Amino acid sequence: MARATVDGLTLAYEVIGGSGRPWIITPGGRYTKDDPGVRELAETIAAAGYRAVIWDRPNCGDSDVCFAGSSESEMQADYLAALLRHLDLGPAVVTGGSGGARVSMLAVAAHPDIAAGLAVLWISGGIYGLMTLANFYCAPSLRAAWTEGMEAVADLPDWEEVTRRNPVNRQRILEQDRATFIATMEHWMAAYYPKPEEPVPGFTEDRARTISVPTLVFRSGESDCWHTRATSEAVARMIPTARLVEPPWPDTEWIDGSARRARGEQKGAFERWPLLAPQLLDWASETLG
Repeated sequence: MARATVDGLTLAYEVIGGSGRPWIITPGGRYTKDDPGVRELAETIAAAGYRAVIWDRPNCGDSDVCFAGSSESEMQADYLAALLRHLDLGPAVVTGGSGGARVSMLAVAAHPDIAAGLAVLWISGGIYGLMTLANFYCAPSLRAAWTEGMEAVADLPDWEEVTRRNPVNRQRILEQDRATFIATMEHWMAAYYPKPEEPVPGFTEDRARTISVPTLVFRSGESDCWHTRATSEAVARMIPTARLVEPPWPDTEWIDGSARRARGEQKGAFERWPLLAPQLLDWASETLG
């Protein structure tokens, strides 16, 4: 694992493969590059003659925490672009799933110079899904800061992994101004508020039209209330260059990874990701050369 200091923040990353067009792969939630399936997809892509970057976004894994920006996803999108520039690996094929799809889309729209292509799957959306995300990712920290202060925030299970893997993060949380932190969590929470014109938070028609690189959108399943089929179809309609394709597993298996783990059906949220490689590689070969 390597680390880079980018715009004052330390980001953990790894480059897999020695040559060829670069890809950058972003998982969802606050999952890390080490979650099963992420590295395996990168290794398969690298074996086909490419380079693949896997990384921990701010607030994930071994990277620093950061509480800036109009939303957590917007902030992470900016750091995705900044990391690629720091590594001199753009333009890259920007690939992500779930929350990582949102980050990837926002990054390509805001920073077109870093992208040669865009591939997204398992896109988070739907009224229930977005309201759940707002409560899951923002509400505990907002409530703890409001009622008890920043030490209570640092002690939350939400931040246990990032403070354990990167001990400086506990101090970074404690150093946050409480009032500013509360305001940030409110902004981040409000960003998830469902809007008909934004099937993905922050991703407007105007932003979608700025994307001119080849784009692959995997259709999500109707059985998953966190990553609805309507969301993936709306994104594919919005992006002028998008191609909508079926994933290589049944509709009924588009189920949230944490729910599957709770039932003992799967160890990680992204274990099926390597199955995407043939479609990704065929698409890249056809459209990117």
